[in-house]
Amino acid sequence: QVQLAESGGGLVQPGGSLRLSCAASGIFSSSYVMAWYRQTPEKQRARVAQITSGGETIYADSVKGRFTVSRDNAKMTVYLQMNNLKPEDTAVYYCNIIVRPEDYSYWGQGTQVTVSS
Repeated sequence: QVQLAESGGGLVQPGGSLRLSCAASGIFSSSYVMAWYRQTPEKQRARVAQITSGGETIYADSVKGRFTVSRDNAKMTVYLQMNNLKPEDTAVYYCNIIVRPEDYSYWGQGTQVTVSS
C-alpha cells in the first residue's frame, strides 16, 4: 500500500522560510515523478513544483527563484524549500507521486502553510 507522509507546514511571517517534506513508502518502481501542489478555497489545486527520478525540475512561474524542489531517492523523500514567502503562498500543500510506467497517482493528506504577519 502506497503512503505519503507530509510534514513541515506551519505559520510564518512574510519573507520567511519553510521546508516541506514528503516521505513515500510502498513503492517498488525506480521510475516516478514527485510533485508539490497547493490549493486554497478560492482556487483549484495547482502544481507548484515537480522533480523526476532523473532530477529534472519544473516550477510554477509564481514560485521560480523562491522555491526549490529536491529529492532523496534512498529515502524516497521529496522536499520543498520555500524562501521569501508571501501571503499569496498561503494554501494547503499536497505531495503527489506518479509511478511509472502505469502512471498510478497517489496523494498525501496535505499540510497547511500560512504566511501572515
